[in-house]
Amino acid sequence: MSTSTPSLPQTSMRSAGRNNVAGKDLIFDIANMSLDTVIAGPEEIRQFNPQRDQFEYLSGILHEDVERAACIGYHDVKESESWVSGHMPGMPIMPGVLICEAAAQLSSYFSQKFNLLDCKMVGLGGMTDVHFRGMVRPGDRLIVCVQRIKCSPRRMIVCRWQAFVRNDMVANGIIKGVPLPEDIPGLSGGE
Repeated sequence: MSTSTPSLPQTSMRSAGRNNVAGKDLIFDIANMSLDTVIAGPEEIRQFNPQRDQFEYLSGILHEDVERAACIGYHDVKESESWVSGHMPGMPIMPGVLICEAAAQLSSYFSQKFNLLDCKMVGLGGMTDVHFRGMVRPGDRLIVCVQRIKCSPRRMIVCRWQAFVRNDMVANGIIKGVPLPEDIPGLSGGE
C-alpha cells in the first residue's frame, strides 16, 4: 500500500506577483499602487482609536476603498520603540504580537470610521490562521491591509489582513473585532 502524498500543481504556488504567497489572494497589489499620500494621520486615527503614545502601531492611513470594505495603513518602525532593546539585543525583530496589534488597530479604525459595528469601541475578539512570513526591523515601514469579510452590527466584525515590508508579505491572518461594553470606566465618559 502506497503512503505517498499527492503533490500540488506548481501553478498554485505562484500566481500574480512576487508578493503573492502560496494561493493567498492579495487584498491590494501594493507593488503596483502609489502609496505616497497619507490621507489620515495620527490625529484623525486618534478620533477612532483609543491607543496612545508607545502603544500606537498605526502611523497613518494610505488608502480607503469603501466599496470593497478595505483599507491600507502603515506603521513606521522606529529605533526608539520600547521592544527594540530587548527583542532581540543586537538583532531587533518586531514581535509578531505587535504586527497583529497594527492589524487590529487598522481594523478598528476602519470599523469605527464607517460605524460598521454601531458601538463606541471595538475590542479584539480573536485571531485565526495567523502566519508570520518575514521579519520587520527598525527603519522598516510596515504596510498593513485589511478587508471586511463579514459584519454583524453590535456583535462582530471579521476581517482578513496582510502585512508587508518592501512589497514582501511578512504576516497575514483573520481578525475578529467585538463591541466593548459601554459600562467600562472611561469609555462612556464616566469614571
